[in-house]
Amino acid sequence: MLLIGPFTQILPMSGLPLKGPLQDKQLPVIEQGGVVVTDGVITDMGRFSALRLQYPQSEVHFIDKPMVLLPGFIDCHTHICYDGSRNRDYAMRVAGKSYLEIARAGGGIWDSVMRTRMADDVTLAENTVARANRHLKEGVTTIEVKSGYGLDMVNEMKMLQAIQSASLHTRATLVPTCLAAHMLPKDFQGTETEYLNWVLAELLPVVQAEQLAARVDIFIEETAFTPKAARAFLEKAIAMGFAATVHADQFSAGGSEVAAAVGALSADHLEASSDKEIMLLANSGTAAVVLPGASLGLGMPYAPARRLLDEGASLVIASDWNPGSAPMGDLLLQAAVLSAAQKLSMAETLAALTVRAAPVLQLRHTGELGLHYTADMQAYPSGDYRDLLYYQGKMKPTMVWKKGVMIN
Repeated sequence: MLLIGPFTQILPMSGLPLKGPLQDKQLPVIEQGGVVVTDGVITDMGRFSALRLQYPQSEVHFIDKPMVLLPGFIDCHTHICYDGSRNRDYAMRVAGKSYLEIARAGGGIWDSVMRTRMADDVTLAENTVARANRHLKEGVTTIEVKSGYGLDMVNEMKMLQAIQSASLHTRATLVPTCLAAHMLPKDFQGTETEYLNWVLAELLPVVQAEQLAARVDIFIEETAFTPKAARAFLEKAIAMGFAATVHADQFSAGGSEVAAAVGALSADHLEASSDKEIMLLANSGTAAVVLPGASLGLGMPYAPARRLLDEGASLVIASDWNPGSAPMGDLLLQAAVLSAAQKLSMAETLAALTVRAAPVLQLRHTGELGLHYTADMQAYPSGDYRDLLYYQGKMKPTMVWKKGVMIN
């Protein structure tokens, strides 16, 4: 049994509604608090002085500086398993070339597919571990990781096996997602329907049998898959037992409507969502995951986060860390910039990184601090939680715990 504290403030992020707008006054704050951890789980929490009297035999980790404690962040949308760089794409983009022009010049997703196919599984696992550990050091304790740069049997399996291997070599929790439906491979001889049927009939049964992923994703876009084909794919994948998420409304609308119709856990991107899509998501059980890193990387407008909240959606913020559109991968910085741009309250932004992100990955006992919750925690060198976003991501946690074990 370990007692950690006293923290100037603890933000447990508990008791908050999972949909709609939030005000900062709704945030519960424990002043001069402590946390009791037993076998990686929180078994008590409250005023540090009272906990010391209640647990006199516990080991104590004294916090002797002003610190704010929060749950570890959850990044529910990343592509951190890849090899190579797309710096050429970025140079072309800032010089004025369009997404399609870059793709026609040999860039885009297919460039990352070719580079990742050339990499062996050890390299991919090492790359994933390095990125996951950087995220972990910055307070992100749970990370979703997609495949999608393989796009054939050998290489999709290689990616998913690399993600599984990486999970054994990082303390961060990695949640794999099969994104074989990232785009129609240029070397596939057939239609989008034939390719998606191949994924369903050949790839997903193997992924399921080897327990490499329990989630699927599909990119619905003019340069990827049509809403009609995607809906049929998702309905069949869900019937097989997979949970679903969707790359939706990034450049054109249509994807979020499919996501809501099939009951996907989330619709991610949403930069092109109109009033129709906003209302569909607000009135559904599908979370709206916005990716400000992609907007920064592509020089595009942000997703309508403020509108989504005001209409009653569950807003989640993720990094989209990938080699093409979002290479930065700094979740807190991106969330802080989006918060300033769209006037999201501190409560809304922090909830979007914790308690509202957990259901997107079907996580229980993660995303907040409370009894029987996993002791995934991070502490910032401040006496006021508002500093986290005030410094726009520049302030980083100086202490991070994964299952009660301090990793830095």
